[in-house]
Amino acid sequence: MIYTTLTVTEDNGIGLIVMNRPTLMNALNVQMRAEITAAVRDLGARMRVLVLTGEGRAFCSGQDLGDGASVNELDFGRTLREEYEPMLRAIYDCPIPVIAAVNGAAAGAGANLALAADVVIAAQSAVFLQAFARIGLIPDAGGTYWLPRLVGFARAMGQSLFADKLTADDAAAQGLIWASVPDDQFAAEWRRRAEHLANGPTLTYGAIKKALRKSMTNDLDAQLDLEAQLQGEVGKTRDFREGVMAFLEKRPAKFEGR
Repeated sequence: MIYTTLTVTEDNGIGLIVMNRPTLMNALNVQMRAEITAAVRDLGARMRVLVLTGEGRAFCSGQDLGDGASVNELDFGRTLREEYEPMLRAIYDCPIPVIAAVNGAAAGAGANLALAADVVIAAQSAVFLQAFARIGLIPDAGGTYWLPRLVGFARAMGQSLFADKLTADDAAAQGLIWASVPDDQFAAEWRRRAEHLANGPTLTYGAIKKALRKSMTNDLDAQLDLEAQLQGEVGKTRDFREGVMAFLEKRPAKFEGR
């Protein structure tokens, strides 16, 4: 696929997707949503880790309100069902770890795009903003799902109603993201984390993702059954055997992702 709104590269098992509309703070238009969906599906089937980041000073400013129809003709219900949902599901269901490397402002749907990833690493200067109420909308793109699960009901409600900017440090302290990193160390840190995952037991990572995702809706019995099922599967992988041998031989494991 030829990408016009993204820069997509591959390097030693790391698939890198860079949203590339910097003059518009990487606002999401129809084309970008389709391209992110396609890129995630493609790289997720071939790489061992996926990184999503933005070009320029922003990660993603959310929906491009200047894209297509006038305000009176916008059909957000259709757009969410037909364009956002496939993109978010591609990230959520991706079989490999997905890192959102938030290089700058993540606002509206752009903030919730980041939260769909497995791990969010943000530059310290980045901010997160549930901006929807400022223009008379509710948080979408999964915002009403992720926020209360990540930060609790009270903080989710406050972020949604007041639409205040949240610094990367505060986002990390509240458990909204994994880490806030000084700007001069940001690129090195997300790459270090991506390389770690790219050299790890890929099938096990997929099982971890599945187990933790399901735990949000399973009761205890269902979760224990799922753990037994998944552990039985990863216990038969080459990487598990390699991990045990490396432990016994007191050497670093050389995982192959199978």
